[in-house]
Order: sequence, then C-alpha cells, then structure tokens
Amino acid sequence: MHSKRLIVAAILVPLMYLYITRLSPLFFLALLTLIAVLAQIEFYSMYNTKRLISVVGIAGGTVVLAAFPFYSRLAAHQNASGFFYPVLFMLSFMLIASARLFSIKEPVSSLADIAPAVTGFLYIPNLLLTQWYLRLRGYEWILLLYGCVWSADSLAYYVGKGIGRRKLYKEVSPNKTVEGAFGSVIGGIISAVVLGNLLFKDIGATAFAAIGCALGVTTIIGDLVESMFKRDAGVKDSGALIPGHGGVLDKIDGVLFAGPVLFLITLGL
Repeated sequence: MHSKRLIVAAILVPLMYLYITRLSPLFFLALLTLIAVLAQIEFYSMYNTKRLISVVGIAGGTVVLAAFPFYSRLAAHQNASGFFYPVLFMLSFMLIASARLFSIKEPVSSLADIAPAVTGFLYIPNLLLTQWYLRLRGYEWILLLYGCVWSADSLAYYVGKGIGRRKLYKEVSPNKTVEGAFGSVIGGIISAVVLGNLLFKDIGATAFAAIGCALGVTTIIGDLVESMFKRDAGVKDSGALIPGHGGVLDKIDGVLFAGPVLFLITLGL
C-alpha cells in the first residue's frame, strides 16, 4: 500500500506541476471542475443519494465553477457582479428540492434526501472555487497551497505513526493523534517558508510562517470534517479511484479547507 502511494505521487506531482505552471488558468479551472464532479459523485455515493438529486447537485456544482469565464464577461458589460453567484445558489437549491419533489411522491424523509445533495454542493465545488481566484493571482499561490497541504499531511502521518500517543479526536478519526496534529502545523510552516522564499520576493519569512501555521491547522480540520462524513456514512474511504490513496475526496479533504483560508489571507497582503 505504501509503495503504491509513492509511485502514484511520483507520477502525479510532476504532471500536476507542469499542468499548473505551463497551461493557462482556464485549464486549471477545467481541472477543478473535473475534480469537483468526481468528488461530488463519491460524496453522494457515500450517502446513497437518489440519482436524479445527485445529478442536479453535480450540475449545480459544475455550473458554479465552469461558468466563471462567462460571468466575468457578463460582469464587464452589466452591473451583475453582486448577483451572479447568489442566483446560482438559489437556483441550485430550488432544482435540488424540485428534483426530490417530483421524483418521489412520498414526503417522508424528504429533508434527509435533500441534505446530502445540498451539503455536497456547498462543501466541494464552492470551496474549490477559491482556488480559481488564487490561480488568477498567479500559479505560485497554487504551488504554495498544495505544497503546504502535502507537507502538512505527510508530516502529520509520519509524526503520528512514529511518536503519536494521545488521540486527537477518536470519535471521528481514531488514528489521528495530537502529536500528528503538531506535525501538520510544523509541516505547513516549513513548506510555506521554503516555498515562499522560492516563489515570492516581496513577502517576508515571518508572514509565510504564519501562513503555513494557518494552513497546517486547517488541513487537519478539513481532514477531520471528511472523516466525520465518512464515519457517519459508514465507509472507510470516499472511493477507490486513486490506487493506494482512496478516492478523490480523500485526497482533497485538507485543501478544501486550506484553499479558502489562503485566499482570505491573500486579500490582506
């Protein structure tokens, strides 16, 4: 299992680096949209969401991401910047609720049927959307984001496995430890300082240390949130698409939370 993880990482990391740095932002948006679709499929499968409701939820998430270039053009010609995404959210909920209304006549458990679709829509494509804003600011921010999350995840795993004793949150994730959580923070800090020094020239090491700390903490929280959903759904992994790594959602759980945090931080830089 461990060797599979290393082989997959050795193949994917260089490909992802070239994809992010050499291609235009629109290609990155296409990748985000594909990832969102796959992760939503996994999420809805975990909760056995009805097919029609799942399709509507995935369609809503796809539009939220893929429509951004068209939204940019619209906003440039009309005063639409304040209304576009709220309208998409409203329409997505209306369509999800309508799909439940007309596909199943019995109203019992209607909220239980709708809730996973709405949660998956808000949880995955809408959190991924912040990475598009980061990419527009420069591919360096995407490299920093994924470098920090990967480093935080890796150090959390090895520190937790090596010296972890105290359980961090056993009800949600029995294998995670307090020591591993500290490893996540340290990994985030080290990676942020190193990558920040390589990729940026006008931001100091202290600022990147703070950024790395924030990303290390939110990576752990994002991981725990997905673990919470998986334990609730009674599954070990969100899927099996990536050999040795589980599903797509298993690989992006930390970055789903870290991405919005980094985006908010960049607003103040």
